Amino acid sequence: MEMLLLLAVALAMDSVAVSIAIGSKYKELLFSKILVIAAVFGLSQGAMPLAGYLIGISFSGYVQAYDHWIAFVLLTGLGGKMLYEAYQDEFDEEVTDLSTKTLITLAVATSIDAMAVGVTFAFLQTDIYFASAIIALVTFALCFGAVTIGKKLGSLLESKAEILGGVILIGLGCKILLEHTGWL
Repeated sequence: MEMLLLLAVALAMDSVAVSIAIGSKYKELLFSKILVIAAVFGLSQGAMPLAGYLIGISFSGYVQAYDHWIAFVLLTGLGGKMLYEAYQDEFDEEVTDLSTKTLITLAVATSIDAMAVGVTFAFLQTDIYFASAIIALVTFALCFGAVTIGKKLGSLLESKAEILGGVILIGLGCKILLEHTGWL
């Protein structure tokens, strides 16, 4: 359960960074709009692992002998990508408006990583419905808080959220590899 919560936090960090940018750019957001923003990010982040799981389950039987290596490569690769993106300053340009289309586009773009994690869930035989629900709820809560904090602290925290997410994903990838190879 602790590993799933850490993973949920890590996956949410892209959405959190964008939510902070939204809050810093749109300081007069109403409570209802903040709920909508958090819900869109949460639903997208929760749906993508399920999609990845369905893809992964179709070939997980063929790769059982080295599934831990695939999980390691996917998670550390995603973590490295998040660390790289933490040093790119693109969020303010991405948040051009708060239309439904823009929110859905941002939510899907920030949750693609979760689809790859869903593939690893298939290899690890994870309860995908429970995992997706936890990821969605954690993302919702963190994005709600991030928009609110972004209204006050601006872009100061955007890259820090992605750094945290990247480090957590790399750590989880290493942990899976070490456990499955007997080194831990």
